[in-house]
Amino acid sequence: MLNFTEEIKNEITSARLDGRCCKLALISAFIRTSGSVISRKGEFGFEITTENESTAEFITDLLENTFNLHLTVSGAKFDLMSGRDKLTFECVGERAQALLAEAHIVASDSEGTFLNFGIDERLVEKDCCKAAYIKGAFLGGGSCTIPERETYSRTGYHFETVFSNKITASDFCDLLCDFEILAKLVSRKDSAVVYVKSKEVISDVLHVISANSSLEKLNGIVKFKDVTNNANRVNNCSVSNIDRTVTASVNQVRAIEIISLTAGLQSLDKMLFDVAEARLADKNASMQELAERLGISKSCINHRMRKILELAKSLGTD
Repeated sequence: MLNFTEEIKNEITSARLDGRCCKLALISAFIRTSGSVISRKGEFGFEITTENESTAEFITDLLENTFNLHLTVSGAKFDLMSGRDKLTFECVGERAQALLAEAHIVASDSEGTFLNFGIDERLVEKDCCKAAYIKGAFLGGGSCTIPERETYSRTGYHFETVFSNKITASDFCDLLCDFEILAKLVSRKDSAVVYVKSKEVISDVLHVISANSSLEKLNGIVKFKDVTNNANRVNNCSVSNIDRTVTASVNQVRAIEIISLTAGLQSLDKMLFDVAEARLADKNASMQELAERLGISKSCINHRMRKILELAKSLGTD
């Protein structure tokens, strides 16, 4: 059974991606989050790692069909945490170097070639390219957890993307801000993590990346949990009210019995006597029910019962 992260990634990779500029933005983000620049025998290029089969197929097809790059499998390692094989692909040579330059991952000046850690504005000029960059970042380093629908779970709502450096992560936060999505940035070991925990904000992210099926599932769980939580609150309130009613009834009966054993119920005036008699006749009735039986208001019976409680207390026993 797929987890929610895999569902989102499979939805991204199954959707059509138009425009070379959007494909370039997605590839650039994917290499930033799941890969690194490498050197082999004097030539440099890049390698990428993924454990998601649909992502691996999607990225390799995209690189081959759009950028005419062929990737080779350079490693496979079983990951104990996920229970899946992590595949590592690599590509070196002139074409790989050209892609890295076009994706603004590397740049050159008079002193030579160097790594560019920021997200170049030329790569994400249009909203469609910005959305594609977010898709690529999630495919490479993203994860999302949500509560299970019908079982108790301490898991909350969490959406994150992991970057290898803080500069890229900070620029990614700015990119999300363009869609009015406010994310937080935190360092985790040697990585920089951009995350959101609000179900409303996660919903906004899924909308931006057009993960509509995942968005529908999230909204369904949110609605179910809200209904369940409201029902629990109502039930807890009802139980609390019942507890208070039972406690009050027990105290009232004890007070009446104290008066009966000391001064005697006949010492009460008729109004208090009627209330005491009604309570002893039905120890489980609410004050509202007793008031209706006696034909008086609830505030009136509350006032008379307080007098009975005060009288019992004055007799030396609470």
